[in-house]
Amino acid sequence: MMEKQNNKKIDSVNHETPLRNDAFYMSDEEKIDKIEKHFFHIMKILGLDMNDDSLKSTPRRVAKMFIKEIFSGLNPNTTPKSSTFENKYKYNQMLIEKNITVYSTCEHHFLPIVGKAHVGYISNGKVVGLSKINRIVNYYAKRPQVQERLTMQIVKSLQEILETKDVACVIDAKHLCVNSRGIRDIESSTITTELIGSFKNNPEIRREFFHYIGIP
Repeated sequence: MMEKQNNKKIDSVNHETPLRNDAFYMSDEEKIDKIEKHFFHIMKILGLDMNDDSLKSTPRRVAKMFIKEIFSGLNPNTTPKSSTFENKYKYNQMLIEKNITVYSTCEHHFLPIVGKAHVGYISNGKVVGLSKINRIVNYYAKRPQVQERLTMQIVKSLQEILETKDVACVIDAKHLCVNSRGIRDIESSTITTELIGSFKNNPEIRREFFHYIGIP
């Protein structure tokens, strides 16, 4: 039975990723070039032979991975387009997308966060395509993150897109900074929740949501 490391209820309203005002004055290619040079020096300081065939292309690969993949969610140009539709069929119960894969990166040690997100909302007249929920989770996950902020960002984004106050998100994830270093507890995971509107204020709706996602 997996032991949960933490079960954190989020109260803070500071959900923005801390970015400098000049975060995007360089192009992606300029950033890749600079990161490549810095990472080359990091590897060299570690004592690696940067003339080795297996290593000499690593700085470029890492730089491209940072900008184009695992931290691509920092760039507002990658924000997923989230078209909404009128709820013509008047579906007024909760909609839940569960077991959405989360791959993120801990901003404290730059090690992976891997887990599942469960997202629910109650329509206030608008609905969104199901794949868009997954894309929103993926977008905010592709940043240096703390799990609490990630949970809040997902909920805030869906509130704005759907124009509803009734949104919920639960993330259950393993942090490699806990599992592979420090305490090296490979069994623990962290749960964060953000419940807004009826999910927070209505005990029956809250119980129903947790029942559907498999949390007592």
